Amino acid sequence: MNDRIDVVLVYEIPQRQKITLNNLKARYISLLNEIRTPKWMQLPREIVVGHGTINEIANACKKLGLHDSVVVVMDDLTRKIAGDNVCEILADAGYDFSAFVTDSITRERIENVKARAEEVGASFIVGVGGGTVIDLAKVSSAQIGIPFLSVPTTAAHDGIASSRASVKEERGSISMAAQSPLGVVADTEIIAKAPPRFLRSGCGDIISNFTAVRDWRLASRLKNAPYSAYAAALSEMTAKMIIESSGAIKPNVEESVRFVVKALISSGVAMSIAGTSAPASGSEHKFSHALDRIAPRPAMHGEQCGVGTIMMMHLHGGDWRSIRRALSDIGAPVDAEGLGIDGAYIVEALTIAHTINPDRYTILGEGITEDAAYRLASVTKVI
Repeated sequence: MNDRIDVVLVYEIPQRQKITLNNLKARYISLLNEIRTPKWMQLPREIVVGHGTINEIANACKKLGLHDSVVVVMDDLTRKIAGDNVCEILADAGYDFSAFVTDSITRERIENVKARAEEVGASFIVGVGGGTVIDLAKVSSAQIGIPFLSVPTTAAHDGIASSRASVKEERGSISMAAQSPLGVVADTEIIAKAPPRFLRSGCGDIISNFTAVRDWRLASRLKNAPYSAYAAALSEMTAKMIIESSGAIKPNVEESVRFVVKALISSGVAMSIAGTSAPASGSEHKFSHALDRIAPRPAMHGEQCGVGTIMMMHLHGGDWRSIRRALSDIGAPVDAEGLGIDGAYIVEALTIAHTINPDRYTILGEGITEDAAYRLASVTKVI
């Protein structure tokens, strides 16, 4: 045991840091404290993925021990796609449901859902929709201490099963702690009917795990940030699977949808194991959030993350060309034109990206200059 700890200690000390008995002892004590601190992991208990699985929603609720009243969160579009059907199935199974139709995820909407849940005495919440709906359900349920089920209607990003949520503020979106779903019911028949852009966005979000994990390791080495090798391996594995199968992923094909949905869920589980979004959110996500703030019409989250991954992989000295080829094979954007965003905004986003979530250290460090940003975007053919 002691020999193994000593090896870890030497490895995790930055190369240019002088190795002394004092800093070895300090790191040893820090590691012992980390080992002795209980680690809570919140993971989905039931995951149902496949054709027509929407019909299993009531069975899934019963298997999870969920009874009585439920608030079903959806938006106008997902209500027609699956929300009304979910409500009908739950009602037939004896559940008292209250539908909440949202148009966004803001602090006001979170309070609205919490008020509705408390008003009807809901024992759980079901989110039926894309990222906005599911994030709203997960934050609201977490804040009032009841479970929620995730019923995705698209495969656009890894929020399907993660414990983090993106909430809109005046200055853009922020990441907020929430909770993992108690169960996930993903009907591939429904998800396959979504516009192809959604699936491609989901692939971009998964591929971005490559640079996110590199940033995470860097933060661990240079800033002593908490790091989980298991979560990192799981996150990288999902990205590798998408890269290796990029030529076979086709829109509106259920087998492709099933494959991507499983990868998105795995990515979400990696974040839950780590207790942080770091395994799936690094410099490329900072770039995407920066674009959200300054671009007149931002692209989809996963699309922007995919393009960001190309550039951040170059900064890391990795094989950015293979990332670009994989995204291209999938049909996802690989440059400013594909995103529908002027190149000037790409450069500006690169220069301010380090200010997004400043507590998370990445390859961007304290920021890059406008000239460096222009060269980076140019050499990677993003602009």
